[in-house]
Amino acid sequence: MTTDYYELLGVASNASDDEIKKAFRVQARKYHPDANPNDPQAAERFKEINEAYEVLSDPEKRRRYDSLGPDWQRYAQAPPGGPGGGGFRVEYGDLGGAGDFSDFFRTIFGDMSGRGGSRGEGVRLEDLFQGGGQSAHGSDVQAGIEISLDEAFHGARKTFAMEVEEPCPTCHGSGHVKRQPCPTCGGSGAQAVRRQVDVKIPAGVRSGQRVRVAGEGAGAAGARGDLYLSVTVAPHPFFERKGDDIHLTLPVTAPEAALGTTLEVPTLRGKVSMKVPPATSSGRTFRLPGYGMPRVKGGAAGDQLVAVKIVMPSDVTPAERELYEKLKALRADNPRAYLG
Repeated sequence: MTTDYYELLGVASNASDDEIKKAFRVQARKYHPDANPNDPQAAERFKEINEAYEVLSDPEKRRRYDSLGPDWQRYAQAPPGGPGGGGFRVEYGDLGGAGDFSDFFRTIFGDMSGRGGSRGEGVRLEDLFQGGGQSAHGSDVQAGIEISLDEAFHGARKTFAMEVEEPCPTCHGSGHVKRQPCPTCGGSGAQAVRRQVDVKIPAGVRSGQRVRVAGEGAGAAGARGDLYLSVTVAPHPFFERKGDDIHLTLPVTAPEAALGTTLEVPTLRGKVSMKVPPATSSGRTFRLPGYGMPRVKGGAAGDQLVAVKIVMPSDVTPAERELYEKLKALRADNPRAYLG
């Protein structure tokens, strides 16, 4: 088996990305197993072509191949995980007693240390470790999370398993021992390490704020960067947050608004009783002090503002219609008096 990837694809060593892609498509069609049934040589050739394209289509792998030749994987293999040296895999699970967050807590790992990236992109090995086998300070990891308004109100705890590349304990990240590929990591200089991360989301957090988890980023223990979680609070079905206040529209019937009543009002702390005085008009707003969002840095919580909305039944019975006609007659001399 030849190890010259350029020769396999039939292109020059300075071929452009488009030329490499076109050459791969031509060769793949030619040696595809479907086009060459029962031909083991074609199948092997197809495998080699795919391997060549995987390396030459990735700028980082191609650079290493051009520099180190056939032994590029043994001496300078990029961390596993796909293009860009990915190495992060996150799986979420709930902590006992913390409630069910799985519907609201979603994380996308991407931008590493200010670099743009696509979903699943990790941090490159050379960004974690510097030459001479010495461990540098690890890279910060940024992620986005979405939580419910209820979680933002009460605070939440979340644990997840994070798989990340750390320096190989045998070669200390260099990838080789006595000028030979490291027997532990195979020359990559890194090992995939799985660790549990416990995150506390403070009560009162709002969309756009970041939660920092110190020492849980990429790198070796004692030299890791930090994990930064950018928070998005999901919309609530009927509560609306404005600053530290919570707004709620409360439907009441016409008789309740006219005669006054006491209603149970939902809040993020549970239901409370609220008096609606007689002759309450639609749109009138009542304030429940201290029932809004807590403040992250302490201090008094916001308020809940309850706006009354008078609702009418979808159908009016004959008896109800008769009563409304009598009410209308009582204001016949001034029917607009209801408007104040």
